[in-house]
Amino acid sequence: MPAPKTIVIVDDHPLVREGIAMRLELYPEFQVVGQAATEDEAVALIKRVKPNLATIDIALKVGDGVSLLRAIKQCSPQTKSLVITGFQERLYAERCLRAGAVGFLNKQDSSEHLIEALRTILSGKRYISNSLAEHLLTISLDGNKETEDPITRLSTRELEVFRLIGEGMSSGSIADQLFLSTHTIDTHRENIKRKLGITTAPELARHAVTWLLSQK
Repeated sequence: MPAPKTIVIVDDHPLVREGIAMRLELYPEFQVVGQAATEDEAVALIKRVKPNLATIDIALKVGDGVSLLRAIKQCSPQTKSLVITGFQERLYAERCLRAGAVGFLNKQDSSEHLIEALRTILSGKRYISNSLAEHLLTISLDGNKETEDPITRLSTRELEVFRLIGEGMSSGSIADQLFLSTHTIDTHRENIKRKLGITTAPELARHAVTWLLSQK
């Protein structure tokens, strides 16, 4: 039999990591060779074990999944990345694919979809849902036409800051999480308010909390 494909699981929730690992143990074609909860842990692990594939969540304990995707392209370009997240695919999928992911899966999808995604990616193909493929085609045909949702106007970094504001984090805590200066975070906050038509910090916080709850 061919050697199993090696997989690293990156997620900030231990139960999620262990659940994926237990599921993959049922398939001799896969071998989980490590788990990580933060961007730094994941980079160090992937540099060391050079897995065939890494499953990555967008929201990490420290750092973020989109930055991790870019880092993997640099430190282990042969490692393929499958994003598994609870966030809406229409908001994050294109950003993740541009950053280096070759597949995108929602945590609400079935475990059968997970196995299908892994097999598809490890065979050298991309894996996205039919609805996402249709959405990406629409974007391609429409060019840079703005959508009605102003959230889509945020850059990837601004979206990450917006998410962390919704989690109740201060500028200082967000700066530590994303390895940035507090001044940079405050600049992002001002840009987010401008793009969303918000004038005050409390209004920004309320808007971020409401948006984050809508993603659950």
